[in-house]
Amino acid sequence: MVNGFDNDKYLRIQSEHIKERIAQFGNKLYLELGGKLFDDHHASRVLPGFQPDSKLQMFKQLRDQAEIVIVISALDIERNKVRSDLGITYDMDVLRLRTEFMNLGFYVGSVCITHYNGQISADSFRQRLERMGITVYYHYTIEGYPSNVGLIASDDGFGHNDYIETTRPLVIVTAPGPGSGKMAVCLSQLYNEHKRGVEAGYAKFETFPVWSLPLKHPVNIAYEAATADLNDINMIDPFHLEAYGKTAINYNRDIEIFPVLNTLFEGIYGENPYKSPTDMGVNMVGFCISDDKVCCEASKNEIIRRYFTALNQLAQGEGNDAEVNKIALLFKQAKIDISYRRTVKAARDRAERDGKPCSAIELPDSTIITAQQTELLGPSSAIILNAIKHLAGIDHDIKLIPQEMIEPIQHTKINYLRSRNKRLHSDEVLVALSVLSTTDEKCKKALEQLPQLKGCQMHSTVMLGEVDHKIFKKLGVGLTCDPTKKR
Repeated sequence: MVNGFDNDKYLRIQSEHIKERIAQFGNKLYLELGGKLFDDHHASRVLPGFQPDSKLQMFKQLRDQAEIVIVISALDIERNKVRSDLGITYDMDVLRLRTEFMNLGFYVGSVCITHYNGQISADSFRQRLERMGITVYYHYTIEGYPSNVGLIASDDGFGHNDYIETTRPLVIVTAPGPGSGKMAVCLSQLYNEHKRGVEAGYAKFETFPVWSLPLKHPVNIAYEAATADLNDINMIDPFHLEAYGKTAINYNRDIEIFPVLNTLFEGIYGENPYKSPTDMGVNMVGFCISDDKVCCEASKNEIIRRYFTALNQLAQGEGNDAEVNKIALLFKQAKIDISYRRTVKAARDRAERDGKPCSAIELPDSTIITAQQTELLGPSSAIILNAIKHLAGIDHDIKLIPQEMIEPIQHTKINYLRSRNKRLHSDEVLVALSVLSTTDEKCKKALEQLPQLKGCQMHSTVMLGEVDHKIFKKLGVGLTCDPTKKR
């Protein structure tokens, strides 16, 4: 709720730095875009003040020179991997991203399916895209990647991949999420461009880890928590330390692939313009943190949020113990436990006292509001009512929604919609308040407090349904839940 990041400064110095890198390589640059071009909610959570579409706003200045290649791994298609922040599968997100980019005036040249090894699901997805008129390429699994440099940088390695036809000087390579193979696509293109007489360049636009922050800075630890399913590990860049005698932070996959990049550049240019994986990057985020304390606190909350997300996925049979255990180990590095998140203790304390599912939310002035499940309301609905009543200065004992209005809604849910849960969800409560607000000044005043919930942190002692998750996401509330089924 208090900004710790200067977004205007970031837009200014980051765009200048990227333009310098484009100029360095003449007229063909493959820019690997780590993270998300828009909807970068992780960055906005750990760097309060960072706008989720900051990178998009910057690239708009270059869209006439740029084209976009969207990358998706055949492995992610096969396992129906879901973007946790949007609740959609990666293959569906490819279509969403393409539409969003095109609506914003960007040219999307093609889609590349990586890690291809004959997966039927990947073939089906390719056929679907081609029926839509979208050009699709395959990049294949290379045995021994990334250590077998001799094979990778050969006609049996990168040379075996489909060559992606591009027409513009700046090629932005992006994907629905990490681990999609974006860097390998860029390196493959460098190899195949060279075979065709084009000396293209490569740069990496990765927001995290932040190379200019310490290894154990909470912002960098939060990145490890966010990629626990990939087992990414932040490391001191040994190549950078050897070349410059300075400490810089990178992560294992970039460090592992650097010898491949080094061999490619030496083959193309005679020498590598980059002395380290960190040199490849263009990230200026670390220089735009305006309040380190605010970002540290936000990052610690994010680590705990990721932990509860992993626990919930495990309870639903979608996660694994390794991911949960890794994030638990990160607690020690960040010197926190779950009690650091104040709403967890508040919600659990009330649940233990009342013997019912409870929730707690921390308001902008640090006030903690709690609520319990009732016969009429679930813990998510109750917490919204309690929070906005407090913010509006309305006495807690006042019932904004009369029981005679709730009962017909419950009747419809049970008897007509065949719901097993008669309690009102958060969306149903907000609709009821909206109807009442036309004649009831208190309801109107309470609804007007909803924008103040943006950035607030909340915890529930039971897992909430998809509807509630979407409502709190739209409100901008940071939600965590204990991995306990609703009762």
